[in-house]
Amino acid sequence: MNTPRFRQQALESVMNRAPKVVEMPTAKISEYFGSNVFNEDAMRMFLTEDAWFAVRQAIHQGSRIDRKLADQVASGMKEWAASKGATHYTHWFQPLTGTSAEKHDAFFEPIGGGRSIERFDGSMLVQQEPDASSFPNGGIRNTFEARGYTAWDPSSPAFIMGRTLCIPTIFISYTGEALDFKMPLLRAIKAVDEAATAVCQYFDKDVTKVTCTLGWEQEYFLIDEALYHARPDIMMTGRAMFGHLPAKGQQLEDHYFGSIPDRAVAFMRDFETEALKLGIPVKTRHNEVAPNQFECAPVFEELNLAVDHNMLLMDVMEKTARKHHFRVLFHEKPYAGVNGSGKHNNWSLATNTGKNLLRPAKTPKENMLFLAFFVNTIKAIHRHADVLRASIGSAGNDHRLGANEAPPAIISVFIGEHLSNLLDGLEKNIKGAMTPDRKTELKLDIGRIPSVMLDNTDRNRTSPFAFTGNKFEFRAVGSSANCAAAMTVLNTIVAHQLQAFKKSVDALIDKGTKKDEAVLRVLRDLIVESKAIRFEGNGYGEAWKQEAARRGLSNIADTPRALDVWERKETKELFASMGVLTAKELEARHEIELHNYVLKLQIEGRVCGDLAQNHIVPTAIAYQNRLLENVRGLREVLGAEKAKKAGATQVKLIEEISEHVNLIVSLVEEMTEARKKANAVEDTRKKAIAYCDEVKPFLDRIRYHSDKLELLVDDELWPLPKMRELMFTR
Repeated sequence: MNTPRFRQQALESVMNRAPKVVEMPTAKISEYFGSNVFNEDAMRMFLTEDAWFAVRQAIHQGSRIDRKLADQVASGMKEWAASKGATHYTHWFQPLTGTSAEKHDAFFEPIGGGRSIERFDGSMLVQQEPDASSFPNGGIRNTFEARGYTAWDPSSPAFIMGRTLCIPTIFISYTGEALDFKMPLLRAIKAVDEAATAVCQYFDKDVTKVTCTLGWEQEYFLIDEALYHARPDIMMTGRAMFGHLPAKGQQLEDHYFGSIPDRAVAFMRDFETEALKLGIPVKTRHNEVAPNQFECAPVFEELNLAVDHNMLLMDVMEKTARKHHFRVLFHEKPYAGVNGSGKHNNWSLATNTGKNLLRPAKTPKENMLFLAFFVNTIKAIHRHADVLRASIGSAGNDHRLGANEAPPAIISVFIGEHLSNLLDGLEKNIKGAMTPDRKTELKLDIGRIPSVMLDNTDRNRTSPFAFTGNKFEFRAVGSSANCAAAMTVLNTIVAHQLQAFKKSVDALIDKGTKKDEAVLRVLRDLIVESKAIRFEGNGYGEAWKQEAARRGLSNIADTPRALDVWERKETKELFASMGVLTAKELEARHEIELHNYVLKLQIEGRVCGDLAQNHIVPTAIAYQNRLLENVRGLREVLGAEKAKKAGATQVKLIEEISEHVNLIVSLVEEMTEARKKANAVEDTRKKAIAYCDEVKPFLDRIRYHSDKLELLVDDELWPLPKMRELMFTR
């Protein structure tokens, strides 16, 4: 059991900390950026011309690399890695655990006679066989069927971590199903490339490729490792399950964008240096709203690479934090009563000709291209809002969504007053048949498309999906999530909508309608159809929930029910038709997400019961015994009559403590029974709902009485570091 002395030692340890001295590189960032990446410069130096060309073709055209050239690439990659001190290599992949995975093999290979060589050939580069049996698979594989494969992804460059060459890969089952986040993401990227390029051909024949871009914003909390180890709940679940909110939290808003504490700055400088060497273009850092909450953000990158970099950065941050006697908390809501953490995903589309398709342009014709992608994205969100909602569902994110700090569980799109007026105008002006005057305007360079200003509106932080000038910001993604989950869904639904748009436009053209008029007519229909998803007001307000219901928008507050959309026939057809996920793969992911939800609540329930019964209740009873001794002493000294008046406060405290202790014990017993009943349910969905509805509410009820005891019990006896210490001790 945690003891008061353990808490005191933890606090003393924090107070004696000094910022770790970080030896910063003397060179400019531009001189060491990407130095641990097998990037274009390294490939030119270590690869033959044929191998270099093959890798370039694989990256940009998706072409295969034959075995002979793969051997050449592997040889060059090994020589580069050895020059950096690497002794091992690994296929770095992203299984459905939510973290990255790796199995290290040495370049070393015995050749007999007590001798050895460094060996790494094309077969080792292209494919590896990690044990697949213990990774989540949703029923695709049996436990005894261990075979699974990782396969090289040339579009994401290899890098060195420590003394290990890391090769980004996909992870698939023996029978070819995707068992990771990367494979479906690559499929979705391909789908949106093909669909968007086809639409671009209406406006610019030079566009032959469309690339998805992503800029993520990573929010996180820092906690001293001594306090971390003194809080079993934070160690086991990532969040403080107990603790009364201190008098001062974030209400003064003095932490937001404030002066960064010295220890935090030292940590940031250290992890940023390592990140920059790995080619991760981290550029921004600042204090966030809650005490001891921070944010970092990179420059926009190609989507697949951005996802890899985010997963890699989270790993680097956790490793670096330990060197600075910190722990990083990526949980979406580590402390109740203050803001949680998200990972805003800023998404856009760019052409091979250098155009950002979501950036308003200067000429009406270019703005027509912008409007085609802008309106189709909004329609995609409207048509598949429930699928997008499911993509960000998790036990951690359920604490954050709709908590007056993050977007609500209702999916809506914010575009600002100027663009709303523009779409409303187009809706009215394009209605019905084109007049002769309007047809003339079309011939004269699309005269009816007005100019659109960049950053013409304020941002709306209460919107889950907001247009911010030249991109859409998906604000509802949780801080611990792999961006690939949400981005796979977003790109799939946008690709699907762009295909439908082109089909409708082509049908009008085939009937004799001019191309520009056909595009405008279809856009007008989409503007009308998707109007319900557009919302410019306060997403935190109760009025919006009522308005959203009138509009027919879903408001799914918990993850198990949000995930129901994966079972819908139309959802399976959507992902299968786009070649992103088969029905079998989708069903497996549904099973895995439900199972993960159950496991996390199981852990929280057990931790809650343990802390309540073995830490909090004994502490309260120990203090209660002190009070009882005090009351007995008063009676011995003053007599029963005078002691009754003199000890009234103590007696009242004893009664209050007894009430809360009895309720905690009773609630823990009830929660344990509820867990047993939930565990007996065989159907995973029903089990997840049982945990959500029957077990989870006990966590808050037990916490309530524990937090009341925290205010009653002598601070000297309380065993767990308190919220004020967790949030303000640095």
